[in-house]
Order: sequence, then C-alpha cells, then structure tokens
Amino acid sequence: MDRSKKKRIFDIIQIGYAGDFLSKLFDALITVAILANIFIAIFDTFDASAAYADVLNLIETITVVGFTAEYALRLWTAEYLYPNLTRGKAKLRYIGSFNGVIDLLSFLPFYLPVMFPAGIVVFRMFRVVRILRLFRINVYYDALNVIGDVIRRKKDQILSSIFIILVLMVMSSLCMYGLEHEAQPDVFENAFSGFWWSVSTLLTVGYGDIYPITMPGKVFGIVITFLGVGMVAIPTGILSAGFVEQYTILKNSMDYLMEEELRFIRLKVNDETHPWAGKTVRELPLPPGLILAVIQRGGETIIPRGDTVIAPEDSIVLGAEGGSGDIGITLKEIVLRERHPWVGYAIKDLDISRQTLIVMIRRDKKALIPNGSTVLQQNDAVFVYSKRNITDAQKISI
Repeated sequence: MDRSKKKRIFDIIQIGYAGDFLSKLFDALITVAILANIFIAIFDTFDASAAYADVLNLIETITVVGFTAEYALRLWTAEYLYPNLTRGKAKLRYIGSFNGVIDLLSFLPFYLPVMFPAGIVVFRMFRVVRILRLFRINVYYDALNVIGDVIRRKKDQILSSIFIILVLMVMSSLCMYGLEHEAQPDVFENAFSGFWWSVSTLLTVGYGDIYPITMPGKVFGIVITFLGVGMVAIPTGILSAGFVEQYTILKNSMDYLMEEELRFIRLKVNDETHPWAGKTVRELPLPPGLILAVIQRGGETIIPRGDTVIAPEDSIVLGAEGGSGDIGITLKEIVLRERHPWVGYAIKDLDISRQTLIVMIRRDKKALIPNGSTVLQQNDAVFVYSKRNITDAQKISI
C-alpha cells in the first residue's frame, strides 16, 4: 500500500483532530463499542439477559472483531507512533506498551475458548478483563487525560503520603494488638487483626467488626481516628492542588494559541518547466488566505522565507485558512524558555494539539517534523499557526 495511505490510516485511528471527520467518527465508534461491551458484561449477570442472549452475543462478536481489526491496524502503523524506531522495534514497543496490552486483553479472551475448548469455563471468566477497555476512553478525551496528567505530576507526593499512611497503619496495628490482646484474645488474635482495625479506622470506614473495649484502647482509637482524617486529607489535598495547577497550565497554553481549523495540500514542483521553479516565495502568485507552510527538499525540510528560491523537485505544503476573520493567519516562532508550560510535554498531551498545528521544531540547528510523541524541550524553536499575539513569538515573513 502507498505510504501516504498508510499514514492516513494511522491518522484516522489516532486521537481525532477538530477538522478530521473520519478520525473523530472512528473515536466515537470505538467509544460506543467499549461502552456496549461493558454493558453486556454487566447485563450478563442478570437472569433477564438469557432472553437476549443471541442479540448480546452478536453485538459482542461484532465489537470484538472491531477491536481485533483496530489492534491489527495499530500494530501495522506502529512505525508512525514511534518514528525514531525501526519498523520491527516500533511494533514490539506498541505490543509491550500500556495501551497495547489493554488493546490485546480487550479481545484475546474472546478467542481463547475457540482455541482451547477444554478450558471454556475458565476462559469465559477471563473475559471480564474487557472492562480494562475503559482505560482506552481516557485516550480519546482531554477531560479524562487531565486525571492522568495530575497523577503523573504528583506521583512522588502521592507515594510519600501513601508511605506515611502505611507506616501509621503498621504502628497503630501493633499498638492496638498490645493494648487489646489480653482483653479480647479471640478478636485481636495477632498483629494482622490489629492491622485490619487500623485500616478501617485510618481510612475512616469504621466497619465495626473489631473495636477496642479497654480504656487505653478506646483512647488510642480516638487518637488514631483523628489522625486518619488528617492522613486521608493529605492525598486529597495533593490531587486538588494538582487539578488547579493543571488547569492553570492548560489555560496558559490556550493564551498562546486559539482554535483555528487549517487545511493543507501538497504541491510537487516536478522540473524546471514548472511555473514556480526558480521563483522566490514572495514572487509566488498565492491568492489571499493561502500561505506556504514548509518546503521539503530531498531529506531536508525548510521553513520558507520571503527570499527562499523554489527549486525543481521541491515538495511544497500550502496551508489554507479554514475560517473567515479580520486577522490573517500567520506563521510564528516560539522559543521555549525554561518555565514555558509546553516544556517536557509530548505534543499529543498538549491541550491545544487538536485545535492547532505545530508545523516544525528547530532543535540544535536541526529541523524536526513533529508528531504526537515528540517531546518539546527547553530552547526548542516551535513554529505554529495562530491568529493571536503570542508572548515572545517572532512573526515569520512568508
């Protein structure tokens, strides 16, 4: 198959961009299929589901076949997801990735009873892992991605608070065992019994099956209960602060760019007879609303300037304004300083990635064609489209 068609398939099965109807439609269909599978898994537990068994099985078969096809397409196009790896290594990277494992487990248990009929009952139990497919919805929607971003940003603080809680649980369980064992040898039989009590108390569950009856035990229980309220509040506060920080970052990012639908076409300057060959960019008869985005010359990608000369065999990418407005679209260059909100993030993780286009990244005097997995670094020069003024951005003459 032509590589351009293969790349198009890759674009469709990835997160849908604002102007890509097929990709957004694919995201919607996959989401519906995931929710349908989860509904079937839950509805199967009701006796009333027996009357709809044939319909449910048909829906499950169709959706699982769709998941299988999606997995095959993602595996086939993995080279575009990991452009810095060889084709074989890119496939292995996808297979071993978190999303790849979830994609595989979402449909593999469906086929196990067919391949191994002797274990059909056991394998049907494994099909409950289809619920893991819910993690894939997180990939398609930015609002859900915020949760993952906050947890990744605050993982060290969260792990520290969990460690403190575990230490307090062990300490309180041993103390309560020492205080209550003689009075309740059948209830506080060992340290594990005290650990169960400390978990239910520190986490403010208060199950009530184990509780102190001695005065020292009750006093200690009151202290642990108050400490439990404070300990649970620590990770809660960390996550709350993380959400505020994350939304602040997203808001600052949106101050750099605004939503704008752009459409691009590629033009090949075949030879010297082409009317554009030998002309500078400023001499090209481009109509209003159409701009020259980049020039691909051999293995090199060039950001065009007004005096850039078009050469034979050049591939020219033209961008057309998607909407009307009183301010024209301009190509701008942003140098990412140390505290810029994009530094350290992959392009696919930026909240603006679906609405705007990062055309090119200049890093260490090298031009990089960005993709979703490209991680932006400090001192990168990022070329973007925008209709708004961007702080520290330089307007590029086209």
